[in-house]
Amino acid sequence: MNVGLAIFWKDVLIEWRSRDRVVAMLLFSLLVVMIFQFSLPGGASADTQVYAPGLLWVAYVLAALFGLGRAFTLELENDALSGLALAPAERGWVFLGKALANLTILAPAQAATAFAFGLFFALDLTAVAAPLAGIVLLGSLGLCSVGTLFSAVAVRTRFREVMLPLLLLPLLVPIVSGSVRATTVLIATGSVPFEPIQLLVVTDVAYLIVCFLTFDYVLDE
Repeated sequence: MNVGLAIFWKDVLIEWRSRDRVVAMLLFSLLVVMIFQFSLPGGASADTQVYAPGLLWVAYVLAALFGLGRAFTLELENDALSGLALAPAERGWVFLGKALANLTILAPAQAATAFAFGLFFALDLTAVAAPLAGIVLLGSLGLCSVGTLFSAVAVRTRFREVMLPLLLLPLLVPIVSGSVRATTVLIATGSVPFEPIQLLVVTDVAYLIVCFLTFDYVLDE
């Protein structure tokens, strides 16, 4: 567990000093929001607000792919990835430290993106801010867990920018489905639906367990 906390603190501290991933994800997601806003006919209206939850999660997923693709880039320097493999602990804790760091780094970009969506689509998200944050956390947890695993797989390939989306996107179907459905019902009614949340919780637990157990073999490869 100490190894996981050390890796988490190392990644967050490096990002705090450079802020390159946070700024890149933030600018990328805001650009996606602006493109959606300008491309939808009629601007901010009741018709376009229906599509806001789905478009919001499209921005989240694209920003996460942008950030996850660089999660292990620093470890390529001086063969630091081999150093992670030699950490004196279960390698699953290495995975948990990296996944938690990716989740933490993604959070500011998601918060700013939700604020921009509220402005561009004339949505008042303040009343549902707390449950919306919970839905985003559940969706991002599964996204960052499986994304961290495949980021470690893709970082050693020649075309890692292409390999990560190809490996990751098919496994994001239940996460995106549950997140979009839960966000849509929450914005429309103000209540949190049970079935999408149940889907997210089950998917998150399954992905965390599988990724924790298989990360050992990923570092060996």
